[in-house]
Amino acid sequence: MDFTEKWFGLGAAERALQEEAAALTASVADIAAEADAMSEIHPGMREALRASGLAALMVPAEFGGRGAQVDPLAVCLVREVLMKGSSHLDSMFALQGIGSYAITVGGTDEQRRHWLPRVASMETLAGLALTEDNAGSDLKNVSTTVTEKDGELVVHGEKSFISNAGAADFLVTLVKEELDGGPALSLVLVPSDAPGVSTRPSPELIAPHVLGDVSFDGVVLPPQARLGVPGKAMSLVLSTLAVFRVSVAGAAVGLATGALEEAARHARTREQFGRPLLKHGPVAQLLADSWNDVEMARLLTYQAASAAREDARGALNRSSMAKVAATEAASRVVDRCVQVMGRWGLVANSPIERYYRQARPMRLYEGASEVLKLGIATTLCAEVGPGAAR
Repeated sequence: MDFTEKWFGLGAAERALQEEAAALTASVADIAAEADAMSEIHPGMREALRASGLAALMVPAEFGGRGAQVDPLAVCLVREVLMKGSSHLDSMFALQGIGSYAITVGGTDEQRRHWLPRVASMETLAGLALTEDNAGSDLKNVSTTVTEKDGELVVHGEKSFISNAGAADFLVTLVKEELDGGPALSLVLVPSDAPGVSTRPSPELIAPHVLGDVSFDGVVLPPQARLGVPGKAMSLVLSTLAVFRVSVAGAAVGLATGALEEAARHARTREQFGRPLLKHGPVAQLLADSWNDVEMARLLTYQAASAAREDARGALNRSSMAKVAATEAASRVVDRCVQVMGRWGLVANSPIERYYRQARPMRLYEGASEVLKLGIATTLCAEVGPGAAR
């Protein structure tokens, strides 16, 4: 038994998952750069992910998945491998879970039976529509509404920067509605082909991503389109974040590992002043500091994912810590790696240049670092408790 099995529960099953993910990334290596430059679904990547069967990790076994429940550690380990190979592949995999988990935990039996097997098989792509122009980290500021009229639900509003918009077959959508206690947030499941739903591309990001803005122009839905209890959307949103936030940390570790391997190969073979770059002290320091960052991030990520496997909501603060630590570390590591590689680190569409662009958004999505740090600090002070000030 090595330390990963002893400390984090990484045994034969987890290693087999890592090997499956590695085989998948190897099979699409020749299209990774092309896919990572796209803002729409790459059909070859989708087919490869479908054939791998890994999307079944995002759904309980009862509905065509692999495990009794969605396993945060398994998802985290797979994302670590996929992100190293292709951000497009990693995102496609992750969104199958992020977009469908509210159905898993808050949907009716009919909703689960209809959608989840299709998510597991990749027949259907999932999407989660939360953010708006004036509602990013502050989700309570959403203005998209749902009202009841003649026994049906009617959705009006606009969502922006929605992952998989234009590609997803359904959108789990955060809406505001007036209840007896006042305005509250609810979730509704909106098929993307419902009359009144339209999408348009969002502004292009520095790292291309399948992203769009969505309009809901009087979209009429049956009452059964609700997910969970009216006014209790944030409970389902937090359940989703509790399972998947730590997987962002896993993806960041994978990205940083890939960048570091690129820089290490370069430093070992590139010669300046009569010797390899590795033999120059400042270059060696950059590499050593980066490896330290990667391994520290990996340890915290595995620890948080293992805790989330046992109690995802209870481990959310630890998952937030891992997400901050790993994404911030990835940015530092990639920047150092570009420095090690000099002008070769600036070549457009090279692996290291792609890693450099892909690292930056990770500090923003699924919880900006500064927002998460506020919660982490608040939890710290609550756990320390009152005491004599000094």
